[in-house]
Amino acid sequence: LILDATCAPADIKFPTDVSLLNEAREKLENMVTSLHQQSTQGKKPRTYKKRARRDYLRFARSKRPTIKKIRKAIRQQLGYVSRDIKSVERLLDEGLHLSEKEKSLLLTIKTLYRQQEEMYRERKHQIENRIVSLCQPWIRPIVRGKTNAAVEFGAKVSISMVDGYAQIEKLSWNAYNESTTLIESVERYREEKGYYPARILGDKIYRTRDNLNYCSRKQISMNGPKLGRPPKVKAIYREQCLQEKSEAGERNAVESKFGEGKRTYGLNRIYAKRQDTSETSIYLVFL
Repeated sequence: LILDATCAPADIKFPTDVSLLNEAREKLENMVTSLHQQSTQGKKPRTYKKRARRDYLRFARSKRPTIKKIRKAIRQQLGYVSRDIKSVERLLDEGLHLSEKEKSLLLTIKTLYRQQEEMYRERKHQIENRIVSLCQPWIRPIVRGKTNAAVEFGAKVSISMVDGYAQIEKLSWNAYNESTTLIESVERYREEKGYYPARILGDKIYRTRDNLNYCSRKQISMNGPKLGRPPKVKAIYREQCLQEKSEAGERNAVESKFGEGKRTYGLNRIYAKRQDTSETSIYLVFL
């Protein structure tokens, strides 16, 4: 049984705080215009659309903005977004209506504003359930630690591989520790085959104390060295290193499966725009 996890990136542009707030501001301005057109009296609320656009473009054209410039741009866009949210709520209180899609978008923008305002006020860059896309608010940043992409934005997928066939063990839009899926994967293997696997191949993250104790109780061999210091006898240590190298070569089969999915079947970028259709696309790749 070979276990590993990867990320299936969604088709969204790379999110930055300023660009997200600017997009939210533009959506709110459209809502204000739409609501005002329903009204038969009163002036249209001021949105400072041209000034806000000018401030954003002034920042966007900076090749290497300083931290001071970034915070200034965020503060400006937060001010415009806050003003527009109040204008929309005031118009809604007058009995005007938004479509269901616009209502959902408004809730997402309010959540985005609350997160960005908290991060700006507390000078931090992380927050729980961070929104990175207005049109797909369920997407979360997944830290991968790769050289070409330290962070990817999409669904995290844990898979198991047996006899050359891969199947999804867990799919989640939130980041999780893939080592927690090992016991469930082994028990599912037993339900399908009628017996436990003789060996489990996985990377170091799966070698937790709980997983090792579980494998020991079930008499399952797990690749990798034992926890703690390496043995003092050089011959035993050398033999362990050779065994690790051999098992790492076997484990590369799951990496090849990820490469096949991403290079051939589109797992490297999911173009579906809904949560359920995105998950269906990922399952179809492995099917």
